[in-house]
Amino acid sequence: MLTDRQPCVYILASRRHGTLYIGVTSNLLTRLYQHRDGVIDGFTKRHGVHRLVYFEMIERMEAAIAREKQLKAWRHDWKIALIERENPFWEDRGIVLGFIPLASSRMDADFRQHDSAAHDETGHNEIVGQP
Repeated sequence: MLTDRQPCVYILASRRHGTLYIGVTSNLLTRLYQHRDGVIDGFTKRHGVHRLVYFEMIERMEAAIAREKQLKAWRHDWKIALIERENPFWEDRGIVLGFIPLASSRMDADFRQHDSAAHDETGHNEIVGQP
């Protein structure tokens, strides 16, 4: 459950397997609004990174900051695996938080292309060795 002052680590994406942004905040709803509407100049605005694909609510801000630093140090493929474990379709989690869907993007097309190539005729995932 989100509260006004709930520490949170989050990941935004430009598209499936694209540019990622990892951040920490005490108010995810306000921060997500800032990212989506381009209120603040910076990395996410310059690179079109607006889709919330992952977030973790954390009890204390100190722990949230430590987790953010940990995730930023991870290899890109580890970050992808973390996202896909919780959100295999790279859906915009902002929608479940009450935001309107972002305009259809390249991410949606990228996912459809990847999804059809990654499954055999029975619908089973052919990719092996994933965490």
